[in-house]
Amino acid sequence: MLFISMLPLVELRGALPVAYLHYHYSLPKAYILSVLGNMVPIPFLLKFFPRVERFLRRYRRWERFFDSLFSRTRRKAAGKIERYEKLGVMVFVAIPLPVTGAWTGTLVAYLFGIESTSALLYIFLGVLIAGVIVLVITLSGPLYGAIGIVLLVVAAYFTGILGEKGG
Repeated sequence: MLFISMLPLVELRGALPVAYLHYHYSLPKAYILSVLGNMVPIPFLLKFFPRVERFLRRYRRWERFFDSLFSRTRRKAAGKIERYEKLGVMVFVAIPLPVTGAWTGTLVAYLFGIESTSALLYIFLGVLIAGVIVLVITLSGPLYGAIGIVLLVVAAYFTGILGEKGG
């Protein structure tokens, strides 16, 4: 479970249901392993991402990649992160939808100049909250879980986490 929750895009959102439903881990064990696994890469990303970016930007293809990635990330997250700063990063990470996890939260914190120690704390808090939300959805069963996911998507859209609608 640690490895699954370390993966970008999958993170805790995929690892926790797999641990509980497929491997039959207890709820506390599934939650703890998923949270820990999700957090393992984050300090390294916070520390080394600036160096890796500087190195890779020497190459035109990577320059275009980073420009595109940063532009998209700033456009999607700018309003909420600028307004709420660290708390905005925590909420962004806490919403358990694709591309709103700890990996993207790390990128957002870096892009908006949030100091690494603070970013780590607020990303961790966001992962803890996301874990609780994923547990509730997992325990709700397929129908109520699907309804919960739809409600999360709608709430994220109208609050601006997923796009331009909220303000």
